Amino acid sequence: MCGRYVLSQRASVYADWFGAGVVKTEELAPNYNVAPTDPVYAVAEYEGERQLGSFRWGLVPWFSKDRKTAARHINARVETVATKPSFKDSLVSKRCLVPADGFYEWQRMPDDKGKLPHFIHSASAEPLAFAGLWASWKDPETNERLKTCTILTGEPSALVKPIHDRMPVILDRALWDAWLGASEDVEELLGLLTSRPPVDVALHPVSTLVNSVKNNLPELIEPLH
Repeated sequence: MCGRYVLSQRASVYADWFGAGVVKTEELAPNYNVAPTDPVYAVAEYEGERQLGSFRWGLVPWFSKDRKTAARHINARVETVATKPSFKDSLVSKRCLVPADGFYEWQRMPDDKGKLPHFIHSASAEPLAFAGLWASWKDPETNERLKTCTILTGEPSALVKPIHDRMPVILDRALWDAWLGASEDVEELLGLLTSRPPVDVALHPVSTLVNSVKNNLPELIEPLH
């Protein structure tokens, strides 16, 4: 599971990194503790252009009666994404990359002494590209259009495995075009997710201040001394 992450840079930085020629969002405030239902950036191909926009984290499928499902759909498991009704349509036609400066996972400590949070980030300090899906939902009461997204999760890397049994699917730059492309071949898309080359990450323990979504400070990602 990925339940918290960091999105601290300007929209233009992510747009340049991901090759998005169009930015269709207002600037979001730096967030060192992104939580479910927060506004986030995502990159998608739309009408032949790669665009960076803002979405609410937690996917609301087009057929939902209300937006309450969002908090339950912040992640989509690679193993079931092609069959789950909430995600299978988006897998075929609404894929995205979710930029992140890193994410948090919690390691259970021996003797039930609680959980220690860790910050996991690119070893090169560049933005990570989470494989994501998006959806557009129309509020039946207000006719408002709500754009939402989810982050795909899978088996952890060797580095992360001692900390947590799952992690976001991080896509290498070489796979971005294919993931954002027009293919509707589910087996091909699943192959991108399960046979991808590893992306080098680094990690370190951080303060339990990150446990509270009320805390949003750069100090959250600093190594614990």
